[in-house]
Amino acid sequence: MGRGLGRLRAAWKAMAKAQSKNGQSKNDQEKEAAARASLRFVHEGDVVGLGTGSSAEHAIRLLAQRVQGGLKILAIPTSARSKQLATDLHIPLTTIDDYQEIDVTIDGADEFDPKLRLIKGGGGALLREKIVASASKRVVIVADSSKQVSTLGKFPLPVEVIPFAQAVIARKIASLADSVTLRKAADGSSFTTDEGHHILDCHFRRISDPAALAHTLKDMPGVVEHGLFIDLASVVLMGKGTEVLEFRREALEE
Repeated sequence: MGRGLGRLRAAWKAMAKAQSKNGQSKNDQEKEAAARASLRFVHEGDVVGLGTGSSAEHAIRLLAQRVQGGLKILAIPTSARSKQLATDLHIPLTTIDDYQEIDVTIDGADEFDPKLRLIKGGGGALLREKIVASASKRVVIVADSSKQVSTLGKFPLPVEVIPFAQAVIARKIASLADSVTLRKAADGSSFTTDEGHHILDCHFRRISDPAALAHTLKDMPGVVEHGLFIDLASVVLMGKGTEVLEFRREALEE
């Protein structure tokens, strides 16, 4: 096992050196390394959930290479953006209507803590991401080292709301958070999710009890979903320098 790990590290160092020449940032190199490591969780005949965001896009592109090499899978994307990328790369797609049990989902995260609780939704797909994750036997999160935190909250927590209720919900959350901001699109209009909702980015700085906050948010009428993913991640693969570190939820429960 040690010899195999040594070869993996040597290969990653060589890849990292080559990528740096292509102008890839350290974070992108770490994301790609973690995404490459995640492919070992995908097997012939699997139904695979495809996450959304920059880390997930690395995984989708690498998975497409394996599909082109003969791997037979079906994929369920968590957003229109990921669906378009998978279609362009000729990954066979299916829907959650046809498969309510997903073998493995590969996704990214905006933050993860020592208990593998996550903040997700920076890409605006938290609702579908959580639905797909909840239907998955295994959820593999790929991340760069900047996403590891001791306590969640440095990254703004996305809360998906119906537009009719956003002002009321923003006022309620503002009593709990440092600030609440309605997410905007590039043209200055309100950002709209694939399901037609808006997103409030809620700045907490420090979330001492994620489970309690999750419960409070879900109790607010008009909140569709929030970006706290608790007890959903099976494995986090984090690129750090020239290594990929693995964190498993099973180990935390032993």
